[in-house]
Amino acid sequence: MKIFIGWDSREDIAYQVCRESLARNSSEWLDIKPIKQQEMRERGLYWREHDPLSSTEFSFTRFLVPYLAGYEGWSLFMDCDFLWRGDVAGIMDYADPSVPVMVVQHRYKPKETTKMDGAVQHQYPRKNWSSLMLFNCGHESVKHGLTLEQVNIGTGMYLHQLKWAGTHIGALPIAYNYLEGWHTKNDCPNPVAVHFTRGGPWFKDWGNVEYADEWLAVAKEM
Repeated sequence: MKIFIGWDSREDIAYQVCRESLARNSSEWLDIKPIKQQEMRERGLYWREHDPLSSTEFSFTRFLVPYLAGYEGWSLFMDCDFLWRGDVAGIMDYADPSVPVMVVQHRYKPKETTKMDGAVQHQYPRKNWSSLMLFNCGHESVKHGLTLEQVNIGTGMYLHQLKWAGTHIGALPIAYNYLEGWHTKNDCPNPVAVHFTRGGPWFKDWGNVEYADEWLAVAKEM
């Protein structure tokens, strides 16, 4: 599996734990790569000006995944603040070749006004849909909608609300993007992947959130 993880200089430990938890729970060999904004700029793939509304360095670079995959096959993107508790390979059981992208279709409306280390908690339709995306990289909507130019000039609404995919967006189970602080065990008693979207144990004041003990255990073992 080709897996791309958003990388932020403030959250390298989050990336490391995400990667480790992916590898140790996977039944298949994984090709895991970080997406680093500075590297994308140096390669001439990313030239957007800094967006003051962006809470991470990979807010927009995530949409380079199909290009980086050569617009072929399936590739999975995720934010770095994920903890994998189960086998990521199982996500391919849901892959639908008729759609350009598959996501967990949250109805997420956070109550907090800040997150992580004080970043503004913005609210917008389809929030967190783009935090984990299973791209069908060879799909025509992807090849035409996520060109290098579109990734660099497209609006936040066009990109994050998946306007480039049209109405054909596949649905994944909550288990693959369980939002800590929003979802409960009633929604999903045993999530495969926990997303610390508000802030995780690597940030001050976020050490006691749900599943923090499991994240800290992986970090300690590393």
